[in-house]
Amino acid sequence: MIASAQDIQTEVDHTEVVHTSYIGLGSNLGDRLAYLRFAIEALSKIGQVRVSRLYASPPMGPQDQPDYLNAVVELITTLSPLDLLDQLQAIEQDAGRVRKRHWGERTLDLDLLLYGQDQIHHPRLNVPHVGLMARDFVLLPLLDLVPHAMIGEVSLSDLACVQNPTAHAISDLPDQQVIQKAWFHDQLYKVAEK
Repeated sequence: MIASAQDIQTEVDHTEVVHTSYIGLGSNLGDRLAYLRFAIEALSKIGQVRVSRLYASPPMGPQDQPDYLNAVVELITTLSPLDLLDQLQAIEQDAGRVRKRHWGERTLDLDLLLYGQDQIHHPRLNVPHVGLMARDFVLLPLLDLVPHAMIGEVSLSDLACVQNPTAHAISDLPDQQVIQKAWFHDQLYKVAEK
């Protein structure tokens, strides 16, 4: 799906295939930054991670809820797509996620956006994620990790929602190494509550 991504599909120990996946993170309840850090820490136990900058965005659904904090994680994993989905849902549950209403508030939302070059149509999972091409709060952090990303013939940076976003980066950190550190050190990301 993403032509410029380093989609790693090499054999490890001749039995496991390693895949590059991208996971969207969002939180708009409680200590939003802590919930995102919780998810990143949990994902780092599943495989190798790289994390985008931190973004803020208005809610997509009902507007009577707080703004979101968002990020995208690149995860190198040997898990199958459905096993990874199970892990993401378990992390959400561990963060106390309760599904009260469609597009409603949540402590933590994790979406499997991309899984290697795979196109998946399963009753539990669609990859690429159904809303990916229309959601600036996912595309902007994804482009942090894969600046020249393309899905099919479409350059993600050319999409209208990326050109005129409602989401914005919380911090303008200079490079990926500093961004990685920021996720694990409170003093580098200071987030104002709405």
